[in-house]
Amino acid sequence: MRQPEVRTTSGAVRGVVDPTTGARTWRGVPFGDSTAGAQRFRASHPAPEWEGVRDAAMYAPPAMQTTFSFKDTVIGSEDCLTLDIVRPDTDDVLPVVVYFHGGTFITGSSHEKVLQGHFLAEATNVVYVSVNFRLGVLGYLDMRSVGEDCVANPAIYDQVLALRWVHENIAAFGGDPGSVTLMGESAGGAAVIHLMCAPAARGLFHRAVAQSPPSASVHSRVQAAMWVRRLIDGLGMPRTTTLTDLRDVDAHELVRVSRSMMLTGKEVVQFNTAFMPTVDQSMLPAHPIDMFEAGEEAAVPLIIGTNSDEASFAKAMYQTTKSRQRAARRALEAFDADNAHLVMEAYGYAGGRADFADLIADAVFWAPSVMLATAHRRQAPTWMYRFNYASAAMRMLGLGAMHSADLVAVFGDPFATRMSRLDRFGSRESFAEVSRSMQEHWGSFFHTGRPGEAWPIYGFRRDDVPGRATAVFGSERTVEYDPKSAQRLAWEGFDMREWGNNRADLMESLAEFFGFDLPDGGVPDSDDE
Repeated sequence: MRQPEVRTTSGAVRGVVDPTTGARTWRGVPFGDSTAGAQRFRASHPAPEWEGVRDAAMYAPPAMQTTFSFKDTVIGSEDCLTLDIVRPDTDDVLPVVVYFHGGTFITGSSHEKVLQGHFLAEATNVVYVSVNFRLGVLGYLDMRSVGEDCVANPAIYDQVLALRWVHENIAAFGGDPGSVTLMGESAGGAAVIHLMCAPAARGLFHRAVAQSPPSASVHSRVQAAMWVRRLIDGLGMPRTTTLTDLRDVDAHELVRVSRSMMLTGKEVVQFNTAFMPTVDQSMLPAHPIDMFEAGEEAAVPLIIGTNSDEASFAKAMYQTTKSRQRAARRALEAFDADNAHLVMEAYGYAGGRADFADLIADAVFWAPSVMLATAHRRQAPTWMYRFNYASAAMRMLGLGAMHSADLVAVFGDPFATRMSRLDRFGSRESFAEVSRSMQEHWGSFFHTGRPGEAWPIYGFRRDDVPGRATAVFGSERTVEYDPKSAQRLAWEGFDMREWGNNRADLMESLAEFFGFDLPDGGVPDSDDE
């Protein structure tokens, strides 16, 4: 077996040529130093140099995370800043795709089977780089309410560091540092949006693909402080707890307590989870919706889209019409009580199971994506899509084109996820066609900054051309113009940027716990102490 060696800025790495796919691959390559101990909650730093040749034949541990099993198992390491590289077994200089995995900001890894990238790299002829970064309590919780000796968004610092590594090193692997596409799905798609907003990432990428990004899932500083309080209480620590104290806590205990925060917090059904990035005026200067609407994001070509049945699981969440309507109203009113009725009306008041699931899916994924696409088309070419393919088995189960279903099509590995195994005995012809079509468009975008000609731009309405063209990838590929326009208009009148801005009781409780004064009106700004 051939073992290609490459020298990076930290030292030489020895990869392998995969015997199954024939791709050259280097796994577990460090791009950052350990974030354990004194480095916990701080900005990441480049990997230290090593002597000799480092073996890069095996994947490295992912970021620390729970498996969400009955055993409450914690896996991974605080020394997690590694990446994996896959490319065709040629010496051609190729465009680069840097991929950020999903997992609700708390789970996932660079080398999940569906994300390993061998088929995608071959089909689209690119150098594929998949990144590990800090997650959950260690990567996506702003600790500044405890002390300033930290950064608000450790995970975004990790992601920027990875892009710098790619800029400095990818040419040695046959990648073109002047042709880099960011790509991610779910929380990884949101990471793409965050990096488009991050001044520190400017110039390090040239195109972006955001699949099902929960782009409005962003904490204000006060919102993050609420979750820090929950963490401290869950650890049984006093309100005088310092960052030093939290750095002394065993990382496994931090992750276990954070798991309970995710499972027991009622706010999760109000689109407010414990772990999300925070507006910090530096790495994430403002809410992504605000930055895009102000034209302050990176002006690069963008593909953005969602799946038809992102939240099909929500059909089973509540058993009665009244309970579904009550849950939807409470979730919406936590953001914008004055305009919640506009959205409720657009979804038939969310009484039916399908209407309720559609509202949940659109609130988290589709509506923010439309807002970003609407704004970004003024800055750079933008294309929008909807993934609508589902096998007969998935439709029979009522799941349809559920969240993450698009991954197997884009990556070209039909049995790579647990859910896709339900289709093992079904016909593969329609899946093969939708996968071929998506890889063709994604590949064209990687190489030229444009998908195929059959996919119209998400443009403005003109006398001769309808606006908001949306490619629909299903059993057949079609184009729709301004889909769900009534719902789009309802969301345009709704402010989804900050959860809890009408929760005076919450703000007063936080002020007491952390010892800050509330300004007139009772709600501190995002950058208040």
